[in-house]
Amino acid sequence: MRYNQLGRTGVFVSELCLGTMTFGGGEGIWKQIGDLQQGDAERLIGRALDAGINFIDTADIYADGLSEQITGQALKNLKVPRDKVVVATKVFGQTGEFANARGASRYHVIDGVKASLKRLQLDHVDLYQIHGFDPATPIEETVRALDTLVQHGHVRYVGVSNWAAWQIVKALGISERLGLARFESLQAYYTLAGRDLERELVPMLHSEGLGLMVWSPLAGGLLSGKYGREQQGEAGSRRTSFDFPPVDRERAYDCIDVMRDIANAKQVSVAQIALAWLLHQRVVSSVIVGAKKVEQLDDNIAATGVTLDAQELAKLDQVSTLPAEYPGWMLERQGEGRRTQLAETRQAAQAHRQG
Repeated sequence: MRYNQLGRTGVFVSELCLGTMTFGGGEGIWKQIGDLQQGDAERLIGRALDAGINFIDTADIYADGLSEQITGQALKNLKVPRDKVVVATKVFGQTGEFANARGASRYHVIDGVKASLKRLQLDHVDLYQIHGFDPATPIEETVRALDTLVQHGHVRYVGVSNWAAWQIVKALGISERLGLARFESLQAYYTLAGRDLERELVPMLHSEGLGLMVWSPLAGGLLSGKYGREQQGEAGSRRTSFDFPPVDRERAYDCIDVMRDIANAKQVSVAQIALAWLLHQRVVSSVIVGAKKVEQLDDNIAATGVTLDAQELAKLDQVSTLPAEYPGWMLERQGEGRRTQLAETRQAAQAHRQG
């Protein structure tokens, strides 16, 4: 297990993060995603920690708060030292029946962290993330509320999930102008079958120094190896009961065909190839993996030992590359000369230093 710096912080997190969306069950989508209770959840957390995973991600809305509760109790039952694990949770979704029990307002954010800390049985959260963009709340209000939590010691760092690049950059500008705690990470969807992130968000992450946590790295199970053009998964499996996130099936099947060939050659699972590809992307800080069984988690953990060579990466890149869109193709065209000039200058400087 390797460890990566989370954004510009001094915190190092494991390249795999244990997601807890399968904990708790309940009604609606939570039951479809997973229904693990305390004992099974503890076995997963224990296995993850033994494998070197030091990063756990949850959210206040998962199983209506039960996921946080199970996670906190598991850490207590397993007697996990607080400084051994980096705990991340999220706020934004509806947690009650009243009008202000949702969103990214100061009202809900501050109430949310207090409730999360109680469920987790912790005195602080290491990474507190805004789970979605709130069109009803000014970004400055959200950023100020998060800074309050950092100043009071309830939260060590703050991050964001599922925001557009311009929204994040606007928040970073506000933080810099007012001297407030800034977003240090983005949690976002990114897979071989869905590389939309690369259009605007990846360049922004590189530019501004944010870490990237990847959710649903197997595209909701679609890249697990259980699906293909002639293979639609078992009854009750994730994609058959909850068809999310959206994906271009034909593009995904093209990816799976190439992934399966590479997996067969290496004698590993298709899922391990999907995860290994993400682990080879420089922008990725940690890949969030969730499981219902220890065997699934073990297979995911094994992806950390899979190395993809340049030829294999090229094949995967070719089959999954996004179609060109404006302004991307114009930036590529107009910037070609300057990129060449920059590269030549750097090569000349390097040669001079070596000579």
